[in-house]
Amino acid sequence: MTTLQALRGTRDILPDEIAYWQLVETTARDILTRANYQEIRTPIFEQTELFQRGIGEATDVVGKEMYSFSDRGDRSLTLRPEGTAGVVRAYIEHNLFAAGGVQRLWYTGPMFRYERPQAGRQRQFHQIGLELLGTDAPRADAEVIALASDILQALGLKNLHLAINSVGQGDDRDRYRQALIDYFSPYQDEIDADSRDRLSRNPLRILDSKDERTQAIAQNAPSILDYLSDDSKRHFDRVCALLEQLSIPYDLNPRLVRGLDYYTHTAFEIQSDDLGAQATVCGGGRYDGLVEQLGGKPTPAVGWAIGLERLILLLQQLRDSPNPHPDYYVVSRGEQAEAQALCLTQQLRQANLAVELDLSGSAFGKQFKRASRSGAKACLVLGDAEAAEGTINLKCLESGEQESLKQSELLEVLKKKGKRQ
Repeated sequence: MTTLQALRGTRDILPDEIAYWQLVETTARDILTRANYQEIRTPIFEQTELFQRGIGEATDVVGKEMYSFSDRGDRSLTLRPEGTAGVVRAYIEHNLFAAGGVQRLWYTGPMFRYERPQAGRQRQFHQIGLELLGTDAPRADAEVIALASDILQALGLKNLHLAINSVGQGDDRDRYRQALIDYFSPYQDEIDADSRDRLSRNPLRILDSKDERTQAIAQNAPSILDYLSDDSKRHFDRVCALLEQLSIPYDLNPRLVRGLDYYTHTAFEIQSDDLGAQATVCGGGRYDGLVEQLGGKPTPAVGWAIGLERLILLLQQLRDSPNPHPDYYVVSRGEQAEAQALCLTQQLRQANLAVELDLSGSAFGKQFKRASRSGAKACLVLGDAEAAEGTINLKCLESGEQESLKQSELLEVLKKKGKRQ
């Protein structure tokens, strides 16, 4: 019989790792909630057309990496490769713009792309993302970057660098696109095959090539900063000035382009020196044309996504697992004692204490060993003698000191001692 295993590019997140994930999710939720961002949850699969129109058919994501399939109704569906297009579709479909002003939304969940699995990169991967819709103010760009920085710093990450660029808009992009075609055309025989294919369809993506020879040629390519209109320059200069006022250091990177066609104006990445080649932990930018492109009213917007797999790799390098420990561990032996132990455990849990009940029924010595490994500060011990007397023993696992308490007074005593810190 074939051994069943997780598919290539997917992985199980086991209990000894999940605490890192919960820490990230809780930290992000707390920070974004304080900034009045509301959580949104969109379907894992959508119409394929949503991503073709939104991301761009000339991108690697749409051309090579999407998980698309026909359902029983012969409709073309796709597992979402990113979160923004689905959020924008929901924004339009449910008239979230009707209330006026800006919409501050965030999401978390799995995404799917068919690419070569490696450290921090899976075919089923996870993101936390943020979308701010309804304003073209440079302050919005600065706000979302500041929130990403807040989340990463709150998690204790080090060696982080913000790289920022402007990819312009409309006529800016058209002029720059032609400049890149003129520059790279003489090198067609030297750049990689993917870049040759992109030359006529999407030359900005050549700047993001991982091929070393193509990268070397691209070093002398024209800079988009030289092709920005006055309006685009003013927007970008204001974003940079606001980042300086927020004391957020950044590096200008005129070669920085994001892999999705919907970006306009500001594009940015937050990178870590601790991840080698897979340096980016957060990426995003402004996408002022996407809502209209997907059938909505013209709506400026800006957002980002944090890749959780890469972020977890960083956290594992920086800190021990934040797995929580119980406040108390309950040891019991004997039919009457075990029944009472279950009831007492439930009472303590309902009083907001973290309590683990040993269910093994093994000898006291083995249960005490498990209690010590649990990380609890104290052990509650109940045998048939204590059960008959209505008492229970409280044993400090660090000092070994022990005291006998009435079961009726246990909750009051433990509340006074408080939860473990």
